Amino acid sequence: MSHRTASAAPHLRRLFELLAAGAPAEELGAVVAEARRAGVDARDLAEVEGATEAALRVRNTLRQHRRRETELTALFDTAGDLAALRDLDAVLRSIVRRARMLLGTDTAYLTLADEEAGDTYMRVTDGSVSELFQNLRLQLGEGLGGLVAQTARPYASPDYRTDGRFLHTGSIDAGVLDEGLVAILGVPLLLGSGSGGQVIGALFAADRTPRTFAPEEVALLCSLADHAAIAIDTARTMADARLALAELAEANAVIREHSAAMQRAAESHDRLTDLVLRGGDVSDVAAAVAGLLKGEVAVHDGAGWPLTATGGHGGGLTDGTERPAGAGKAAGVQEASGAEETAGAEQAAALVAAAESSRATARAVFRDGRWVCAVLAGQELLGCLVLYGRPELDDPDRRLFERSSVVTSLLLLLRRSVAETENRVRGDLITDLLTAPDRDPAGLVARGRRLGIDLDRPHFLLVARAGDAARERLADAAVQYLFGCGGVSAVHEGAAVLLLPCDGSGAGAAARAAAGQLGRLAGVPVTVAGAGPAAGPRAIADAHAEGVRCLRAMHVLGRDGGGACAAELGFVGVLLGDDHDVDGFVAATLGPLLDYDAQRGTQLVRTLRAYFGCGGSLTRAKEELHVHVNTVVQRLDRIHALLGPGWNTPEQTLELQLALRLHLLSGG
Repeated sequence: MSHRTASAAPHLRRLFELLAAGAPAEELGAVVAEARRAGVDARDLAEVEGATEAALRVRNTLRQHRRRETELTALFDTAGDLAALRDLDAVLRSIVRRARMLLGTDTAYLTLADEEAGDTYMRVTDGSVSELFQNLRLQLGEGLGGLVAQTARPYASPDYRTDGRFLHTGSIDAGVLDEGLVAILGVPLLLGSGSGGQVIGALFAADRTPRTFAPEEVALLCSLADHAAIAIDTARTMADARLALAELAEANAVIREHSAAMQRAAESHDRLTDLVLRGGDVSDVAAAVAGLLKGEVAVHDGAGWPLTATGGHGGGLTDGTERPAGAGKAAGVQEASGAEETAGAEQAAALVAAAESSRATARAVFRDGRWVCAVLAGQELLGCLVLYGRPELDDPDRRLFERSSVVTSLLLLLRRSVAETENRVRGDLITDLLTAPDRDPAGLVARGRRLGIDLDRPHFLLVARAGDAARERLADAAVQYLFGCGGVSAVHEGAAVLLLPCDGSGAGAAARAAAGQLGRLAGVPVTVAGAGPAAGPRAIADAHAEGVRCLRAMHVLGRDGGGACAAELGFVGVLLGDDHDVDGFVAATLGPLLDYDAQRGTQLVRTLRAYFGCGGSLTRAKEELHVHVNTVVQRLDRIHALLGPGWNTPEQTLELQLALRLHLLSGG
């Protein structure tokens, strides 16, 4: 019986099938054992063994090719990520994730250098579970990562915990232990090449079991680290470019804004200059500035009182008409109540304080809901420009507002110079009017008309006096006070004489208004006596004589620093006044008693006359009146209530007795 050996062909086909299927090396090696058990002869068995060895080599080659293909694909994808770089964090996370996948490690992470702190910190991790590890910071030279950063070379450790090549620290070892890492491979992130390369961080792959990293694995991680370095450098370059573009855009916006502001400033300057050259006035400047700044503008004098305004912010000036500088209540303007006058004075003082702040800072200031800019001539405060309705002013508008104050100061200086010149000429007229009113009355009237003064029109004549040291300041204050109201002033016999038109208000009211404003402008108390109204040279001269007498009487009576007319000085005024208004004096002194008697049929006036006639004796007065003493007491109480608590003072008693005597003489 013949013995037949098995063929090698089936086993060779099996090798090809396993190789094509990518079977592991163990299955390829098992083919030789199967052939041996099948009884393949020695020659065929040697052929199967040779084929198996060739298949294993082919398998290893294919595996390396596939691995290289996978690595190249990963590197190609990473390069694609870099080309479409939008988010640096996303690219770095992708690189770390690929490193972990390609090297088959439990975790991978990337650290970056902190130039300010002089150490490195965790930037991205993948597969990490320890918060302590994720927040580690490594000084240069500390641990494996610190050594990589310091030397710019890759390092690998199969068991980091027992590796003595690295400087172990408590914090690093605690983090590695908490993460459970054993084998660690770290490679540097380099910008540039050679000795001039800069280490900006490191890329790591780590396992939680001992492992020896192959050279090709080190090379792969180095390639990924190069891509990470490029990504970081590209991101930084793009960030710098974006910052530069943002700065350029900001600078361009500033240039455009500055150019627009310069153009607007030039146009505004041209408009204001043209306005001045065409003979515009302060009211025109206020209207122009209000239009340019889209607000409401008022111009006030150095004492805070309104000169002109737009939109109703000039203390009653709503139509752009001008009021005398400093004249809160000039002649012809109805006298305000005490409360209104006090409020106006407080507002004027607040504006002066704001203007002083503006002068000190050389800028417009915001006070009490309005912008205030000082109007200066050198260091002299001519007044202030006030803007309402603009809580916020950008720099261009603020500079425009401040430039407008310069134009306003030029106009005020020009007007003041013209007014001073005109006032000197008019002052000569006043001097001639007061010294020789009868020499040529018609000629004086004609001269006045040529100078814009109608002497035939009723005028108030005010005589003002301050201390000798303030005489010049008072003269200047008088010019400012009459500025724009059609009045005229002159210095005559050591006093300032003011002639101003009247429209129905009293001479006393005009004198009090002038005393307050002249005192503010001159900076010293000013006493003002008023007379008039008077029309014509002779009447004006007589009014001046009465004013001088009234001024002297005010000093004797201790009323310095105020304003009054003769009629307001009681019986003294009756003696001083040219018209000797006896009835007016009696009515002013006894008016409440006369009215009470007329309305109720009482005898208060007769009782008061009897009381004074009896030397203040109640007993004698009751006998003269034929009434009970209690009746006299009750009538005196009523007189006290009607005349006020000061009726029986020596001064008031004198006036009351004189008024009673004049009333009796007149048939009362």
